[in-house]
Amino acid sequence: MTVGFIGRRTELAVLGKRLEYAAAAGVAVAVRGRRQVGKSRLIQEFCDRAQVPYCYFTATKGASPVESVDWFVGSIRESSLPADRELVPTHAAGGWPDAFRILAAALPDTPSIMVIDELPWLAEQDDLFDGALQTAWDRLLSRRPVLLLLLGSDIHMMERLTAYDRPFFGRADNLVLGPLNPAEVGDALTLPPADAIDAHLVSGGIPGILRSWPPGMSAADFLRQECLDPAAPVFGIPESTLLAEFPAPDQSRRVLEAVGSGERTHANIAAAAGSRAGAIPSGSLSPLLQRLVTEKRVLAVDEPLSTSPGKPALYRVDDSNLRLYLAFLRTVHELARRGRPDAAMTVVDRQWHTWRGRAVEPMVRQSLELAALSGRLPWPDVQNVGGWWNRQFNPEVDLVGADRAPVASRIHFAGSVKWLGTAFDKHDLHELRRSAAQIPGFDGNGLVIASLSGLAENVVLGGDEIIWGPGQVIQAWQG
Repeated sequence: MTVGFIGRRTELAVLGKRLEYAAAAGVAVAVRGRRQVGKSRLIQEFCDRAQVPYCYFTATKGASPVESVDWFVGSIRESSLPADRELVPTHAAGGWPDAFRILAAALPDTPSIMVIDELPWLAEQDDLFDGALQTAWDRLLSRRPVLLLLLGSDIHMMERLTAYDRPFFGRADNLVLGPLNPAEVGDALTLPPADAIDAHLVSGGIPGILRSWPPGMSAADFLRQECLDPAAPVFGIPESTLLAEFPAPDQSRRVLEAVGSGERTHANIAAAAGSRAGAIPSGSLSPLLQRLVTEKRVLAVDEPLSTSPGKPALYRVDDSNLRLYLAFLRTVHELARRGRPDAAMTVVDRQWHTWRGRAVEPMVRQSLELAALSGRLPWPDVQNVGGWWNRQFNPEVDLVGADRAPVASRIHFAGSVKWLGTAFDKHDLHELRRSAAQIPGFDGNGLVIASLSGLAENVVLGGDEIIWGPGQVIQAWQG
């Protein structure tokens, strides 16, 4: 089992720099990220390492404004901020404006940290909260040496907190906390590159899942082990995400599940998420997909990358752990709940390798993009890496490197992802060259072969053709 704090060196450094700035004047940082991505754990670790007085307040969903204000003041009173706790009132009769005045009075003259976790719940409870926070910051808190950290899992509401038409606009830096990257996952679990990639695909880089993962254990073995534990985080975290984001089985939930089951195009999603009355009308589905992509951030959309505009766009579940859960882990979970671990393991053994073969493609593309931006590819002008397909999906090219997206001015390379137990052979290379020749703007030069098992002995690459294996994928995140 993995213990201790995992990764986040960059984020800790960013927060440390903000604390240094706060010595001269108050600094506010809005920290947002999906549930279970480790926001609270990161901030607690930062507070412990900072060795300055701090207060950590977590809002409670459903509490009344009066209760929240009293708990906020109580947190200040019990924290290390005040020099004398007896001077801190036990409640704030004037609501949030009074509570923030109490906070300002309790702050020491040396740098300190004030954390407000689950901030969107406070805004839900009281329409005046945002305005009270802005007034208190402008008149009281920004003049003190305090680092104010505002945390929230509702990404849309956290973005709205600092939007141009909201009271706190221009007052807070934004720190977006994503999942742990594949290299961090590998380091945490002491796994070689190929197994680290698998572990990231299973966990989505979510610390809550990695903490239950024995070091050195492969992803397939981990999943088989978890079949014996219906309450395991690898099941519970994606399930709780669905319940939190989609508490009712509405049309949005059906659309998400259709994408999770493998439907990628607008037409197929409409049919799979429809009802007995037929497919979801385009006028209804398009805004739903837009909301799931831009507001909920649970879906990602890919467009064919070439020098000509292309269709159709393809949708996928952005979080690989949730993608795995919707694909087949939900079935595994149900079998585990029913006391049938052997049947659950059979599902894992039957579906894991096929699912992994496609699920790894976005990670490979991102690794190539990172490597290109850091100058580690033969094509220094590559800025974006995607894929290409025509309307018939014949052919479908896994990798396309270009100077911009989705309509490029120049294509630098094309490529294939073969993440299976067999090596990339002459037949695969012939098929790649034949398919790549159909990409608008591709001149036939530059090939990338992403392969789990390397090249077959009879495959010889040219000077502008490279092999991209698990080691190169992980190295892209190691800087």
